[in-house]
Amino acid sequence: MSDPLYYLGLAAVAAVVVALVVGIGGFGKGGEFNRKNANKIMRLRILFQFIAVVVLLAYVYLRSKGG
Repeated sequence: MSDPLYYLGLAAVAAVVVALVVGIGGFGKGGEFNRKNANKIMRLRILFQFIAVVVLLAYVYLRSKGG
């Protein structure tokens, strides 16, 4: 568990969860915040998801190679 890529993967997944919760919360509440920020937050979530998938794939690949 001392692998820094593991912790980077956890941080990336946490960022996805935070963006998702903020986006869903804003959508549920509606109002001005949702109108201004809904698309930005969901785009940010997609970016975080991409980063998380890349990091997790790198982790799995490197662990399978014994690195």
